[in-house]
Amino acid sequence: MSDDSTTGYKVLARKYRPETFADLVGQDAMVRTLKNAFEADRIAQAFIMTGIRGTGKTTTARIIAKGMNCIGPDGTGGPTTDPCGQCEHCVAIMEGRHVDVMEMDAASRTGVGDIREIIDSVHYRAASARYKIYIIDEVHMLSTSAFNALLKTLEEPPEHVKFIFATTEIRKVPVTVLSRCQRFDLRRIEPEVMIGLLRKIATAEGAEIADDALALITRAAEGSARDATSLLDQAISHGAGETTADQVRAMLGLADRGRVLDLMDMILRGDAAGALTELSAQYADGADPLAVLRDLAEITHWVSVVMITPEAAEDPTVSPDERSRGQAMADALPMRVLTRMWQMLLKALEEVAAAPNAMMAAEMAIIRLTHVADLPSPEDLVRKLQGQTPPPPPPPGGGQSGSAGSTGASAVQARAQAMTHHSGGAGPSGGPVAALAQDPAQALARFPTFAHVVDLIRTNRDVKLLVEVETGLRLAAYQPGRIEFTPAENAASDLAQRLGQRLQLWTGNRWAVTLVNGCDAATIAEERDAEELARRAEAEAHPLVQEVLAAFPKAKIAAIRSPQELAAEAEIEGLHEVEDEWDPFEED
Repeated sequence: MSDDSTTGYKVLARKYRPETFADLVGQDAMVRTLKNAFEADRIAQAFIMTGIRGTGKTTTARIIAKGMNCIGPDGTGGPTTDPCGQCEHCVAIMEGRHVDVMEMDAASRTGVGDIREIIDSVHYRAASARYKIYIIDEVHMLSTSAFNALLKTLEEPPEHVKFIFATTEIRKVPVTVLSRCQRFDLRRIEPEVMIGLLRKIATAEGAEIADDALALITRAAEGSARDATSLLDQAISHGAGETTADQVRAMLGLADRGRVLDLMDMILRGDAAGALTELSAQYADGADPLAVLRDLAEITHWVSVVMITPEAAEDPTVSPDERSRGQAMADALPMRVLTRMWQMLLKALEEVAAAPNAMMAAEMAIIRLTHVADLPSPEDLVRKLQGQTPPPPPPPGGGQSGSAGSTGASAVQARAQAMTHHSGGAGPSGGPVAALAQDPAQALARFPTFAHVVDLIRTNRDVKLLVEVETGLRLAAYQPGRIEFTPAENAASDLAQRLGQRLQLWTGNRWAVTLVNGCDAATIAEERDAEELARRAEAEAHPLVQEVLAAFPKAKIAAIRSPQELAAEAEIEGLHEVEDEWDPFEED
């Protein structure tokens, strides 16, 4: 673009840049605080302005600089929040040529050497103005050494020096710097205020622009006054005298929101063919596939918010037709469908942005989305699975493995039996005691298989011993009171000794636990892993599970539980709770 001085034209963002606090829009709280500070003569030594791009951080810094140095039209005025704009200082600052107001862009001058220039110059008084003012834009870009060099001067600056910082990344500014500054957070411009500003500028420029076109610009600007003004400038040129929403939509590469709502309706109905046809039509009309998916995500979010807070529907950037359709969706759709759509759209946006052909990726995303309406709810899926899955075979009643039976009925029986005996003391760490000292044959008869021993360890909550027994013990022979095993490669060296001690403590009877060579039987963990693989293969072969995995290719089976196991676990937990509340055999 040609230089302004040559063409006589100023872009709107510069032409309508605020020159006083009265011109600033949407920052009432900050303006009120600054006015009070100036009136009370409590002007801070350093200010820091933070906020998103285009909200007026640097503009505010210049207005503060003008207000500090303004002397009024007659040359006798003092610091004010209403600079006259006519005195030599106001004019020079506004034109960016005042010798005592120095602006530095920290994005391009990040080093400690640049800051040392400031530190060396602060000791000299202002050449002509009341204050020497340093405005540092994007201050978060300064290096750590530059910040450190600035700290002392920032803490105790000469009375004639003021610092004004601006940043979009306040979290990157060291706390040591923040604590020395008066902070102002510039807010995003509210939609109502932004539309009013744009209408005022358009009227001043003699441009005709539709209200829905201004709403589109406001939505695209996302709270940035500079972005909105720049888009308005472009829209006025695009419309050549009278700008419509369709022209702004074409300029921004957006899809018609009404058509996006149509597309969303088709997706929710599961009409894949209709949705693909509509997407192709929007693409042919110039809509960016990525923008269409962004609009779908935005509408999904908006409808979800309206469902929770109905007053959110009163957004001035939303047309009456969109508002009524959005409210109808909020009334009709379950939240789980919207949240599922949101998650799928987030994934789709990543894929489309990275795909070599955006349209193909968008079409595949739309096809996936049309399955949202067809997928059963988790509750319905559970009912179907419960109604169609044959019951698993009963767990084995004995043997060395404690895998299936250990969490089934035998565990409950062992637990119930354990509560009917008492050995005169509590178990380890206050845990339950399995039996009292009685006739050894009668006492040990309650542990007919090694699975019952494993249940006993589990019941007494000795997790370390349980893991060692399940992974390190190859059972060679078992009878109640006697265990012979070959240790696995990873078995603890004192496993036999500790197992015998624990069983004696819990049962009140001596156990003979001995090591033998040559047994290559599988450990409980190895058997359980083999059984788990078989159960997983059986589950994956189920038609309903295959449908779920087909609909969600990255889904995985996390765990498999039989109804018997779930019931047994619930009963065990119930017994634990009862015991924790009251032990009928606890000694006084």
